[in-house]
Amino acid sequence: MEVRKGFTLVELMVVVAIIAFLSLIAVPNFMRYLAKAKRIEAYMNLSSLCLAQKTYFAEHGTYSSQLQGADGIGWKPEGYKGGGKQESFYYTYGFPGAEGQNHFTGKLETALSDLSSAYANKEGFMAYAVGDIDGDGEPDVLAIDQHNNITIVKDDLA
Repeated sequence: MEVRKGFTLVELMVVVAIIAFLSLIAVPNFMRYLAKAKRIEAYMNLSSLCLAQKTYFAEHGTYSSQLQGADGIGWKPEGYKGGGKQESFYYTYGFPGAEGQNHFTGKLETALSDLSSAYANKEGFMAYAVGDIDGDGEPDVLAIDQHNNITIVKDDLA
């Protein structure tokens, strides 16, 4: 009598089903982890933007909505290449206005209408970071003020 060694079709199907079940649990958690990592980028860039605003205020007695240019605060995200898909950063940062002067568009290319509430004047500023980090069509909106308070205006991870 011949003895066969190996797995039966049923055993292989059970293993495939277990792997599929584990993947079903792991993939959404991994995607959420990636979205949180993108948000950390926004926290870092907003803090940097706040520091630049405070430096500008110390020299000029007002805050500015112009981030680059002749009257700008001298801030831009690291590695800025002109805006859009080629960027290394995800969120769009700044204020309403011109690309490369008032705001910088990240690789998620979020609509500028989400920056409409951002402002800067003698009393203070509110700069925004917006990005659809999970691809559902709803942007994640973060704001920072002159006191370095970061607020989640619209939570895309909820």
